[in-house]
Amino acid sequence: MFELTAETPDDWWEVEALYDLCFAPGREALSSYRLRDGVDPVAPLCLCARDGDGILAGAIRFWPVQVANDTALLLGPIAVHPTHQGEGLGALLIQDGLQRAGALGWERVILVGDAPYYGRFGFVRLNGVEMPPPTNPDRVLGVALSQDAWNGVQGRVTRIKPA
Repeated sequence: MFELTAETPDDWWEVEALYDLCFAPGREALSSYRLRDGVDPVAPLCLCARDGDGILAGAIRFWPVQVANDTALLLGPIAVHPTHQGEGLGALLIQDGLQRAGALGWERVILVGDAPYYGRFGFVRLNGVEMPPPTNPDRVLGVALSQDAWNGVQGRVTRIKPA
């Protein structure tokens, strides 16, 4: 059993250590990180999953982005500690995060990932939506949190300019 809570500032280093453990060195060099530079994540959607002993088992973050003139959420990173992989925790984090995003009024979510995995959560390939290079266009996926939210949405994905 896992407890999902909103990530707090006190969780930050522990979450970063989990991401470092789960992803290759240099993860922050990926083009999707340029969309996060200088932008705060959407705090109520950044979740930590802790096991019964209070140990961090997984984490997910969402970031605001622009797709041409429309806003969207960028899902990621998401990570599950190797000792808890295969237990459905990644699915729990994604489903809960998407549900919370919809409840907060977000209409669309984008990510760069594997269609066979993310397709089970409703993600499909987004034609005409361009992530910063060198992203493979076949890995640009989105899910609509409200009906037809991606209809007519095309263009470059850019970061939200800090206020």
